[in-house]
Amino acid sequence: MPARPEPADTELVLAAVAHGDPGAFARLVERHQSMVRSVLRRMAKGDHALADDLAQETFLLAWRNLAAFRHDARFSTWLYRIALNAWLTHARKRRESLQDDLDEVAAEAGPDPATPLADRVDLERAIACLSDGERAAIAACYYADLSHEEAAAALGMPLGTVKTHILRAKAKLRARLGKEEP
Repeated sequence: MPARPEPADTELVLAAVAHGDPGAFARLVERHQSMVRSVLRRMAKGDHALADDLAQETFLLAWRNLAAFRHDARFSTWLYRIALNAWLTHARKRRESLQDDLDEVAAEAGPDPATPLADRVDLERAIACLSDGERAAIAACYYADLSHEEAAAALGMPLGTVKTHILRAKAKLRARLGKEEP
């Protein structure tokens, strides 16, 4: 007997909302927690404890507001927006801005263990120098694996602005890292 395929995110959301099935939501958490934590680590400049706290807040808010998910975007896009809002709320509460702590660099960087630590630290430093919009666009498209359209929806920006932020961020990263090609 063939194994039953994994249910789609939409099916799990419906099961969690319609039947109050915490198991369905737990599967959504398992499916998306790595992406959420990775994006939040980038936004928090490698602060794993902060990223974990914000990820927990993200999933708590997602659970509380699951019935508000409209299914007009992917669940991951909606979840990314909640994570971004959690990070922005945290930054506002502590009156932090990305410019205030540009000199802080993560002791541990990036999820790719194949990349040498020095390269990851250089990348984290370069990303820290990006503007808020550029960093958010890069995190959405490259760490959360959203399309430009999905990133625009999640970030609440016009599509052209997201594309501009990506292009400018890539140029800044190339210049900062001394690379000719992306």
